[in-house]
Amino acid sequence: MASKFLGKSLAQLNEEMGQIPDISVLTGGERTVIKPIPLVQISPNPDQPRKTFDEHELQELADSIKKRGVLSPIILRSVQNKPYLYEIVAGERRFRAAKLANLSEIPAIVRSLDDKNAMEIALIENVQRENLNPVEEAEGYKNLMEKCHYKLEDVSKFIGKSESYIRNLMRINSLPDSVKQLIKEGKISASHARTIAVSDNPEQLAHDIVNNKLSVAETQKHVKNSNRSKKSRSFTQNTLDRAYVEKIENKLSKHLGTDVVLREKRGGAGQFIISFSNRVQMEDLINKLSK
Repeated sequence: MASKFLGKSLAQLNEEMGQIPDISVLTGGERTVIKPIPLVQISPNPDQPRKTFDEHELQELADSIKKRGVLSPIILRSVQNKPYLYEIVAGERRFRAAKLANLSEIPAIVRSLDDKNAMEIALIENVQRENLNPVEEAEGYKNLMEKCHYKLEDVSKFIGKSESYIRNLMRINSLPDSVKQLIKEGKISASHARTIAVSDNPEQLAHDIVNNKLSVAETQKHVKNSNRSKKSRSFTQNTLDRAYVEKIENKLSKHLGTDVVLREKRGGAGQFIISFSNRVQMEDLINKLSK
């Protein structure tokens, strides 16, 4: 039998049952508390990976919150030496929408986190969002590797995207701010951005893409004929489109029953990396590949 409380907001439950007590859970060595927190006691994280919030989408979420309440709590941590103040670890979008909806408080999970763990949660939560723009996504991957000291393969496992996808997207980090702004505005695509990142003059190429409505293939030809950035490895005509690379990886992974990664090298060369977890799986792969 379905619970009669299913889908009700914290405010609605308070109204029907009286004030709900804080819920305190001890997991491992960490105390996690779920309770309503006044919005005036909450401040955004200054190191928030997500910098852009679509006003229209925020208003839509605020309208939803007015009708249904906040269905998923945000994650907070206490501000050091200020016991009545909290900093957002994850959920700033819900916090902003709650303010727009004129709520006085928001359900939150309060966790004891140090700076590194707070950043780790914020970065992972943000790069997993579907509506994150490519610039923010690329910066998120970079921060996970540089600030949280993850390897590329670790990020790939956490996020559920291939190493080649993450590596190629991170090219965007080297672009000038003016080009990044065009990406945020949707005037040039992530595929265009990855292509011109290897050029010595990506800013000019970005404006050419906008003004002449260049396709990715046309942009690749322009890059091939232009000077190469000293920071990048030499461009090759044999560079495969990311979608095609993922298609190959998925096809082989399905056939072999394990993860397969395609890595390109200079001059059209490359390698397939096939993973196995034990000797039995290794023997099975050998048999499949021998056939």
